[in-house]
Amino acid sequence: MYLSRFLSIHALWVTVSSVMQPYPLVWGHYDVCKTQIYTEEGKVWDYMACQPESTDMTKYLKVKLDPPDITCGDPPETFCAMGNPYMCNNECDASTPELAHPPELMFDFEGRHPSTFWQSATWKEYPKPLQVNITLSWSKTIELTDNIVITFESGRPDQMILEKSLDYGRTWQPYQYYATDCLDAFHMDPKSVRDLSQHTVLEIICTEEYSTSYMTNSKIIHFEIKDRFAFFAGPWLRNMASLYGQLDTTKKLRDFFTVTDLRIRLLRPAVGEIFVDELHLARYFYAISDIKVHGRCKCNLHATVCVYDNSKLTCECEHNTTGPDCGKCKKNYQGRPWSPGSYLPIPKGTANTCIPSISSIGTNVCDNELLHCQNGGTCHNNVRCLCPAAYTGILCEKLRCEEAGSCGPDSGQGAPPRGSPALLSLLAALLGTAGQLCI
Repeated sequence: MYLSRFLSIHALWVTVSSVMQPYPLVWGHYDVCKTQIYTEEGKVWDYMACQPESTDMTKYLKVKLDPPDITCGDPPETFCAMGNPYMCNNECDASTPELAHPPELMFDFEGRHPSTFWQSATWKEYPKPLQVNITLSWSKTIELTDNIVITFESGRPDQMILEKSLDYGRTWQPYQYYATDCLDAFHMDPKSVRDLSQHTVLEIICTEEYSTSYMTNSKIIHFEIKDRFAFFAGPWLRNMASLYGQLDTTKKLRDFFTVTDLRIRLLRPAVGEIFVDELHLARYFYAISDIKVHGRCKCNLHATVCVYDNSKLTCECEHNTTGPDCGKCKKNYQGRPWSPGSYLPIPKGTANTCIPSISSIGTNVCDNELLHCQNGGTCHNNVRCLCPAAYTGILCEKLRCEEAGSCGPDSGQGAPPRGSPALLSLLAALLGTAGQLCI
């Protein structure tokens, strides 16, 4: 009775959880780069596509503000309360921790009361524009996996542009425009992500959804990553094979979700009226309490680990690849051109492992990975296989009795071993070519 009740409760919980969780927390596995499997030749490595886990990337970024002196508090100044724009007795003072609002407060732990936030100087130099660039840099290529979310402590800006860079800030492209009036601000018709489709998912739009002024329940701005994924994987992201297939075959789509830097361009603060109130300029400023960016290191499906050392992110490359993004083959493993891994076929993908170079075969006969000693042989310093007494050959692939022509039912050594013909043929061809090169 207790067991059946437990199973009923468990089934109910699974159902409720599936309803409450609109998107799967983990898309595919791809969390293992290789595993050992048993074949007729013994243990061999089976390689597969792999990638690091998605995580909060704000832990690894560097932030830069332009102009650099735009943060409030130096010199100290007063500003108007967030909820009451005419209560102007709040103070920002960079020399007093309790009254300071430095940039790092955009990325600290949220949930404290009162909330912490970065704040700009007020619009005291009106009519000169109050504009700020906030640049987030990783010094590493990352792949976005969830919505970018910016939480304002002030009113959301009347005009803003989110930009991206793929070359470490040398060039920039718009990601999305935000305005209370898109036509007036950017000469663009207003749209939302819901107006897009598979064919227009890469379109750069201007949205008016997130640009209202002083409203306590309207502080958040989104850049919708998952809604764009849903055009390929379905509204609940259940058909990830379809999305992975598109990412594999469409470089522009893959690059769209890939960045090295993000830049938030704040162009006009929340005004809320047609005209700026010049008698109360202390009510106009920018304040951001939180920025969320979820993603993973781009390792070209050749690594599951991305380490953060000396303020730098680096992939721990597998598949005989190397480089910050595992973007090239290791020395002596350039037997074919480097290629990124592939998500397909689901669920393991294709590793596209780098293979030994022809010139390195003579000194790298075995490595227990690509070139595995057979029939119980062991690899000695990568230069030769130590074979059991009954076997010989480069990879212990032949019976000794074969060379003497004495194999037979009475030899005690049985039938010739069943090696890996493709691997042995490749190795023989490579060794033969290498021998010709040495002549």
